[in-house]
Formats: sequence, C-alpha cells, structure tokens
Amino acid sequence: MPLNAVMVVDKPAGWTSHDVVAKTRRIVGERSIGHLGTLDPMATGVLPLVLGRMTRLCQFYSGSEKAYEGKIRLGVATDTYDADGDPGGEPQIVNVTLEEIVAAGAAFLGLIQQTPPPFSAKKIQGVPAYKLARRQQPVELKPVEVEVREFSISGLNGDLVDFHCRVSSGTYVRSLAHELGQRLGIGAHLASLRRTAVGEFTIAQSHTLEQIAEAAAQGRLDEVCVHPRRVLPEIPCVTATDEDIAKIRHGRTVNLPEMSRSRWVKVFAGQSELVCLASRVAGTLFHPKVVLI
Repeated sequence: MPLNAVMVVDKPAGWTSHDVVAKTRRIVGERSIGHLGTLDPMATGVLPLVLGRMTRLCQFYSGSEKAYEGKIRLGVATDTYDADGDPGGEPQIVNVTLEEIVAAGAAFLGLIQQTPPPFSAKKIQGVPAYKLARRQQPVELKPVEVEVREFSISGLNGDLVDFHCRVSSGTYVRSLAHELGQRLGIGAHLASLRRTAVGEFTIAQSHTLEQIAEAAAQGRLDEVCVHPRRVLPEIPCVTATDEDIAKIRHGRTVNLPEMSRSRWVKVFAGQSELVCLASRVAGTLFHPKVVLI
C-alpha cells in the first residue's frame, strides 16, 4: 500500500539530496519520493520530502521562499564559492569592520541579477555547468533575476561572518557569499549553511534520518509526517461527503457552497485523508485538478 505523506528531513552534511531520497526509500518502503528544493552536499537542514501520491503537490512549491543561516569566510574566494572548492588565490588580509560588512550586504536586498556558480546544476546547451567546470571548459552562465528578502549580518568573529537570509526560489546563497567578498575587495566563500525553512516547512518540524528509521521500525511513521491539513496552509480545507468523494474519483465537479470565495480548496475525507486539490470553475462549483486517491 503506497505511503502518501509529507515529511521534513534534517539533511546531514556530506549527503546529496538524492542520497536522502534513496535512504528514505529504503527506510519506509515507498519508491515514489521527491524533494522540494535541492540542498548542496555541505549544507544541512530542511529538506521536505513528498511521498507516494503527494509527489503531485510538487508543482505548488516551485516558487517557495527559502530561509537559511550560516557563516561566510572572508579573505579567500573558491572556485565553487563554498568550502568544498579550491582557493582562487592567496588569502587576503581581513581588515573590514562589521559595519562595513553590513553596508555591503545591504546592496543585495530586493530584486537582483545573480549569476549562478560555475559549479552548479544549471545547464549550458543541455550539459550541467559543474561537468564543464570539472573538465576546465568555459562556463558562461547568464544572470537570472532573484529576490533577496532578508540578508542580515549578525556577527563577525575573526574572518567568519554570521548571517541569515530569506530568498526566492532559485537564489544561490553561495553566490551571495562570493559577491559579498567581491564587494568588500577581499574575497569570500560560504563556510557553512543550514536551511531553516522551505515554504511553510521549518526546522522545528524536521527529523533526522535516524529518527525516521526508528519511527518506521516501531510503526510510528505518522508521528514524523506533516499532518495533511498543515500542507499548503494558504489553501482552505473542506471535509467532503461520501457522495462528493465518489464524484471526485471520477473527475467530476462538486458543489462546495462554503468555498465560494476561494480559487483553490483542499478536499478531505475525514480529518486526515487529503482527497484532492480542486479549483473553482464558477460560483461554488469546483473541479478536482490534483487527485490523490
């Protein structure tokens, strides 16, 4: 029987997002698993997984805001823009003040044009940029528009800068670190990164792979899954009748009088079984667009 669920993994350092998905498949016995936003291997933190038919919800998270905290090391730029890369030259003397760093960071707030790192999954004529970079072939990536909603510098300890940020989907925090170093004139790279939120999913909801494995072994998987009514909280919920659920199974429109002001609605059977996401056709008539039963 498929496991239709959403769970938030606290990704460990050194693992790719694909590694986490593969491990979770083995733990829970569900083949169909996707994730909502890749994390670099060095990064830790929030990696939401969608399991079973819940993978159909991925389309609603393509533009989700993400939040991070971490450290930027000043004085050395690397080819990957993070601590896993090779230095781009001799270390520079770090003689900037916290106030100067804060002022430089403020320049990144709002809508900006950002060039992805050469070691990234962005494709150039169908080839991932990191493969070209590893072959020492030219990597020319075009800037893309992203939004930095918050970039707070909270401390300076030696050559390490503490920060947290909130950014739009598609933003590379590695590039923020690299460009901060360029603006300060001393070079910099991302020393550590922890993702604290993706959309509505936060670090407080996350579980380690060990905790998930223990819950699976004890038959308590529901305790490490996000309750379906807390998924996509901006979309209202309604509990459907058995008659309406039968219509939804056959792709037919249903009448939901209490939802006349909503564009989308989450339809439930009982308290915890998400049946579908339906969109309003006209008045109080809703058509099941994403069916999960």
